[in-house]
Amino acid sequence: MSVINKLRAKVNQWQQKLLYKVVKTKIIGADTAQMQIDESKPVIYAMLYPSYAEQIVINKEVSKLGWQSPFQQRLNGTLSGSPYFGIYRRPSNPFRKDGLATIPRHLRKQAEWMLADDERDIQVLPVRVMWGRSPERERSFLRIWLQNGGTLGGRLMTMFAILFNGRNTFVHFSEPLSLRELAGKETSSELVARKLARVLRVHNRKVTRSVLGPDLSHRRTLVHQIPNRPMVRTAIEKEMAENGLKRDKLRKRAKKYADEIASNISYTNVRFLDILLTWVWNKIYNGTAVHNIDQVKEISKDNTIVYVPCHRSHIDYLLLSYVLYHQGLQLPQIAAGINLNMPVVGSILRRGGAFFMRRTFRGNPLYAAVFDEYLHSVFTHGYSSEYFVEGGRSRTGRTLSPKAGMLAMTVRSYLRDSRKPLTFVPVYTGYEKVFEEKSYLGELRGKAKKKESLLDVLGTLRSFKKSFGKVNVTFGEPVHLTPYLDERHPGWSEQDYEDCNYRPDWAPELVDELANTVVTEINRAASVNPINLIALAILASPRQALDEKQLIRQMEAYRDLLAMVPYSDMTVLPEGHGKEWLAHAEELDSVSRSKHDMGDLIQTNERQAVTLTYYRNNILHIIALPSLIACLLLNNRRCSLEEIQESCKALYPFLQAELFLHWSQDTLNTAVQNWLSVLEQRGYVELEDDHYHCCTDGDNLPMLQSLADPISQTLQRYFLAVSRLKHQGSGNLTAQQLEEQSTLLAQRLSLLYGINAPEFFDKALFRALIRKLIETGMISCGKDDTLSFDDDLNPLTAILESLLDANLRQTILSSL
Repeated sequence: MSVINKLRAKVNQWQQKLLYKVVKTKIIGADTAQMQIDESKPVIYAMLYPSYAEQIVINKEVSKLGWQSPFQQRLNGTLSGSPYFGIYRRPSNPFRKDGLATIPRHLRKQAEWMLADDERDIQVLPVRVMWGRSPERERSFLRIWLQNGGTLGGRLMTMFAILFNGRNTFVHFSEPLSLRELAGKETSSELVARKLARVLRVHNRKVTRSVLGPDLSHRRTLVHQIPNRPMVRTAIEKEMAENGLKRDKLRKRAKKYADEIASNISYTNVRFLDILLTWVWNKIYNGTAVHNIDQVKEISKDNTIVYVPCHRSHIDYLLLSYVLYHQGLQLPQIAAGINLNMPVVGSILRRGGAFFMRRTFRGNPLYAAVFDEYLHSVFTHGYSSEYFVEGGRSRTGRTLSPKAGMLAMTVRSYLRDSRKPLTFVPVYTGYEKVFEEKSYLGELRGKAKKKESLLDVLGTLRSFKKSFGKVNVTFGEPVHLTPYLDERHPGWSEQDYEDCNYRPDWAPELVDELANTVVTEINRAASVNPINLIALAILASPRQALDEKQLIRQMEAYRDLLAMVPYSDMTVLPEGHGKEWLAHAEELDSVSRSKHDMGDLIQTNERQAVTLTYYRNNILHIIALPSLIACLLLNNRRCSLEEIQESCKALYPFLQAELFLHWSQDTLNTAVQNWLSVLEQRGYVELEDDHYHCCTDGDNLPMLQSLADPISQTLQRYFLAVSRLKHQGSGNLTAQQLEEQSTLLAQRLSLLYGINAPEFFDKALFRALIRKLIETGMISCGKDDTLSFDDDLNPLTAILESLLDANLRQTILSSL
């Protein structure tokens, strides 16, 4: 290396050290570990604007990733020109927002060098250096001027941007492009450079929308526009005609509603929350694992994203936004219940992206119209959004039956304007321990749900002394709305829905199907953690106690089974071994240990047992099918493959409706056969003369009994409800009476026999069962709501009898 080059290298090192005194970076965008960088080919870096400070950052970050640094490429003479180029030129006026498209001289030189030899290729790596991330127009003039649009006028403004926002610098890498592939048969370096610059400008717009979101209108402007929107104007006219109210009064009311609803994202607030939540997660959690995020990053460039997570805890709001922010995706607008709009907390949530909605719109068409228009504004402007399709938080740990209201409003908005594709992204959040354990336990025992208050929020600070384990956040398979509508209602986009107020006759049925699709996809993305496994094993034991070694064997056996027959391609299983998982569960106070000379016993008290049902229910859908097969084999001496498949097929509609299982009737038989093969391979069942039966050797029978337990209480509920209906006779009970009587009987049985599973007597589950019995035609509901049935109900009764222990059946029948 020449003296001049050595001097240049030294100067570059000093510049890096000086800059990184005020700059703290985080890499976002594509997964750099998965990038296919060919070290034998030169790399050039496409920036938004020429910037020496950004070049220093890129050089530093690329070196940290282990790639050859651009600066080193330049010193080595690998390329004929600079390895950096900008696709825009800054305007001479520093107050002008938009840059000027340009074809840089360096890019033409690189294209000319490549075209001179057919064997040459250049990798083009788009990079964005963002001195802070802010998609909104802040009230501070200085922040507007210095926000990361990349259009800062000159070195002085760039220096101020670094000083103000340098500690919040994000470096966004995109997948590399092959300049040779892009050039194709083109032989003109000028045209190749123009073509690349055009591709990169389109790419940049997508990255900007994906990472920063669209430019937000000032909240005050949006609120003032709401009364002029079509649906609100129509609602005002209707109110004037029906109730004689004055237009000005109704417009003021509409503004008030809009002000109550609208979010007010502030990245000053977000940056504060980022610091706070980073401390919180590190304090109470052992880490947050994020799965399947890359496809979300890809589709976010061209689609309006609606995140539809499961709802387990109030932490869900903050956790998903935290994950998205750190993954380099724009923060969503989050639908939150008005009950969370309390002093201080409500303001913080609103500035973090929450918009508030009342629990019911009934009787207030003006509020409904304002909310519709606000939501339509969110979707049509390309903001990502988030709402919980289950409505409220799940107190039992199961995925709840979806409430389709928000989905209906989303589809309605899409029928008004479908120019921007809209995609639902299901999200599963798997906790090892939730904040609300204690309150959930009280509510399941009959206590009234407490109204949220600031004191309750402050009370959670005590939780910082405890450990809440690890959290898994898994992004499920996206549901693209346009293909979904095309498949179920061809020609929908060619129709005009204005006359029906964008509520066509076919929409309610389609929305219900969409709701079930979304929650099914949430369940497909479920992760399994050690607490789920320990709950499966210990709750299946007679007194919720097991020998330590047996418990460890069963947990590992569950993990192995789920690895051999994954519920879906997104299923995440815990790493490590049973001994580590048990120690972790003890640390979280999920189980207790009793010392004994013949081997320690692991057991649960009443609180721990009920709490563990919550974590077992998180993954009940994953284990439901093998659990059903185990029930059949344990309660019948021999079963052929056809008999097992027929029994599973008969019960599957009810289990699918309750647990949102993803198999279709066509794929169910294959899934049953796969599980039987694995159970045979593991030695839990044997196949003789084309019939399966239980294997009673060693630990195999206890494991099969443990496997059968999770679904047995569901089958008991089914048998109890059907038996109650048959006992009372056809035409003698209404649906509501059957629901209430079944609930009371289930409560009685749980008290008599110590069933520590609150969902055993959950009214909603009995209601869902009755609804499904009517849908399948096994029972019918008359005009007076009475339930009638005939011999069509007998096959279901016979199958349920074959799945349950004879003594248990007799106990249920006696209780009638």
